[in-house]
Amino acid sequence: MSDSESEETTKINTDPVDNAWSLKIPSFKETDNPHGMIEESSFATLFPKYREKYLKEVWPLVEQAVGEHHLKAELDLIEGSMVVKTTRKTWDPYIIIKARDMIKLMARSVPFEQAKRVLQDEIGCDIIKIGNLVQKKEKFVKRRQRLIGPNGATLKSIELLTDCYVLVQGNTVSALGPYKGLQQVRDIVLETMNNVHPIYNIKALMIKRELMKDPKLANEDWSRFLPKFKNKNLSKRKQPKVQKPKKEYTPFPPAQPESKIDKQLASGEYFLNKEQKQAKKQQERQTKQAEAAKKQDERRNKDFIPPTEEPPTGSKRKANDNESSDSRVDVQSLKAKLLKANKKSKS
Repeated sequence: MSDSESEETTKINTDPVDNAWSLKIPSFKETDNPHGMIEESSFATLFPKYREKYLKEVWPLVEQAVGEHHLKAELDLIEGSMVVKTTRKTWDPYIIIKARDMIKLMARSVPFEQAKRVLQDEIGCDIIKIGNLVQKKEKFVKRRQRLIGPNGATLKSIELLTDCYVLVQGNTVSALGPYKGLQQVRDIVLETMNNVHPIYNIKALMIKRELMKDPKLANEDWSRFLPKFKNKNLSKRKQPKVQKPKKEYTPFPPAQPESKIDKQLASGEYFLNKEQKQAKKQQERQTKQAEAAKKQDERRNKDFIPPTEEPPTGSKRKANDNESSDSRVDVQSLKAKLLKANKKSKS
């Protein structure tokens, strides 16, 4: 086998991939790193006081699980911390990160039986901080309880659909499982804290699971099958009936209102003497009194003004003439009938 052929076989494919989840990552073996680690790496995590008793009981199992990967684990009950370290025999450079995630999960009340799964290659963890997503504490508690559901039913359905272990504890949500499921769990948690009920995302995941079973729909767009939910949260603030239009913004301040002296200067009153001012005020008072008296007379005489009558139109006149002619004919016929009746009575 030539050198060119060996280079072609070891060449890494860097072409774009349609579905990255379908790719299988090759496992990292001890033969890939025979010389081990040169420097020592360590991570420490604090744990709350109520976890001390449980960690003390489980710590021999933790040391055993970590020792299989040539790591060391220390429990400091005085400081309240857990420490993981690499050794000279450690050959996997990423296993220390996995061990760090394991002790972080155990500090957040995840049981050891679940936390030790992080040491596997295809299993990861995600600690979602939800404490700062909602400002009011009452809303935060309600939405967190909505994520858990009645008797933990909503949380259990999320675990079944995503194949992840999910634990809601305080201001964090700890998730543990395959990487695709972790992404789905994060989306559900963040949307729940943004006032979107988790049942909507659960329904979408159930529909996707059914669509995956059909090979005909593998390369089609699934958006037409997924439910579309509109946000119906309307503002409860009552809008005013009469809304004033907003004025256009101008950088210049409004003009100052005219003072009393400015008005007198504009009308010429400022240059009059006292007698002229009094005469002008008296004249204004008389004109106001005259206008008020005129309005008073109009209001009193309003009841005595006869209403205007509309003149009869041509159609009405014709109708009256027809009625009069019909009445004449009726009178003559009546007279004839009466004469006949009188003759019969005499005979």
